[in-house]
Amino acid sequence: MAEAAVLEKRPARADEQGLLFNYTIRLLLLAGFLELVLFRLASRLGMHLSKVAEEHEWVRVAFTALSQTGFLLLNVVSLLLFLGLFLFLFHKMRSRGSWRGDALLVPSASLLMLLTVAYLLYPPAMLGAIVYNVIFFVVLGSLVLEYLSTHQTWGQRSMILCYSLGVTGWLYYQTVSTGFAMFGWGAAPPLVHEANRLGEAMMVLASVLVFWAYGGVLWTKNRRQRRRVLQFGFVSGVVFVTLLFLDYFAALYDEALAADIRQASQGIGWIFQMGMGYTFYLPFACYVLGLLCWAYTVLKLITVGRMAGFGLGLMFFAGYALQLSHLSLMVVLGLILLNLDKRRAATTVVGEEAERYLSRPAAPVLTEQTS
Repeated sequence: MAEAAVLEKRPARADEQGLLFNYTIRLLLLAGFLELVLFRLASRLGMHLSKVAEEHEWVRVAFTALSQTGFLLLNVVSLLLFLGLFLFLFHKMRSRGSWRGDALLVPSASLLMLLTVAYLLYPPAMLGAIVYNVIFFVVLGSLVLEYLSTHQTWGQRSMILCYSLGVTGWLYYQTVSTGFAMFGWGAAPPLVHEANRLGEAMMVLASVLVFWAYGGVLWTKNRRQRRRVLQFGFVSGVVFVTLLFLDYFAALYDEALAADIRQASQGIGWIFQMGMGYTFYLPFACYVLGLLCWAYTVLKLITVGRMAGFGLGLMFFAGYALQLSHLSLMVVLGLILLNLDKRRAATTVVGEEAERYLSRPAAPVLTEQTS
């Protein structure tokens, strides 16, 4: 019997993974955004405005309150991350290996969580930090391989490869530098600064490719979506070109104005370097373009309840420099949500014999007997 498969593709939604997991990732995305703004960015801004805080008491009190609130949110984010990862690993163990790479992913992710708890109680030395980075790299590689095996479009594959190369550049820089310091080698590690810069460039490129992978395309049949994509592309292009040549035109107009703009950009770069690890060695317009593409795509996906929206939000909330353990777990859970968003197929089998049977005229219920 010949079989014909009819595939009904649709992305997985957040509310299909269970009520507890659904509310966990929603609260985690909100808490992660507030922790980024109030703790990693606002506290660094308070350090940058220390002279202003000395002159105005209310400024010091405001930034102190923001920093304390952000530190509380850091603990909330950590607890939600552990809850989300526990629910995922529990489901994986019950499903008995829905993907062949689960034999490596489940134990390595579990070990990463146990090491995180152990290092909170007993701060690690240099060797412990290297072991943690190696295990995190194993988990990262497993999740990326699963993503590549379930997502076939070039946009999605290019985005995840650029993102994984970015995180790998940071891991190489951090691990090799720590290893040289542990053994007391005074020589500079090979290619660490080049890897760090390449990783940052890959992260910025990945934030732009997010729009290609998930933000919509021009050849869609939905006229409203096509119009929104065109409008966003026009606005982003104008902002990118304006920021790219802003310093040049400002210098032509007034050198003092150009100097003030450069100083302001250096202050913004310092805050984001301390909070997220970006050194801003690329043109400032590239970072703004990546932010616009990422924000548009994440807001669009979250509006329709896509798991990919929550995953992309967590991955880029973590930033580039994963200096804290909860940032590494945020990347892991973000990649997990991207994999859960893979398109599912429902197969309907139709045979030729059944088609012929259905096409035949029905036999009469009452038959006439003739002699």
